[in-house]
Order: sequence, then structure tokens, then C-alpha cells
Amino acid sequence: MTLILNVSQIIVSLLIIGLVLIQDRSSDAGGIFGGGDTGGFYQARRGLEKIIFALTIIAIIIFTGLAIAHFLI
Repeated sequence: MTLILNVSQIIVSLLIIGLVLIQDRSSDAGGIFGGGDTGGFYQARRGLEKIIFALTIIAIIIFTGLAIAHFLI
């Protein structure tokens, strides 16, 4: 059982890393602090960007659940 949880956590963590890397919008560090061409830090998500963001949140929730399950076993 713990082997299944360990492998599942590794797979979900790699998925989270991939989803976060896909979300990178600006290559310069100035975009983080409100600079750059985006006009500010917050930007409305539309289309595929919204779907990727939702998948990232779902993957994080699954990862957290697996970590709690691993802790309880």
C-alpha cells in the first residue's frame, strides 16, 4: 500500500511541476512585481490558461490528500 502511495505522489508531483512550468507567462522578473507588458500582477485567465490553472489546483489537492493518507498509514 505504501508503495502505491509513494509512486502516486511522485507522479502527481511531476504533473504539478509540469503544470506550473506551463503557466509561466513572463520571462523577466519584472513581471512579478507589476512591471513588464502585462500591466500589473493580476490578469484574468481565459481559455486554456484557465483550464491549466484549474488542473494545477486539482493536482495540488490530490497531492495533499496523498500526503495525508501516507502520514496516516
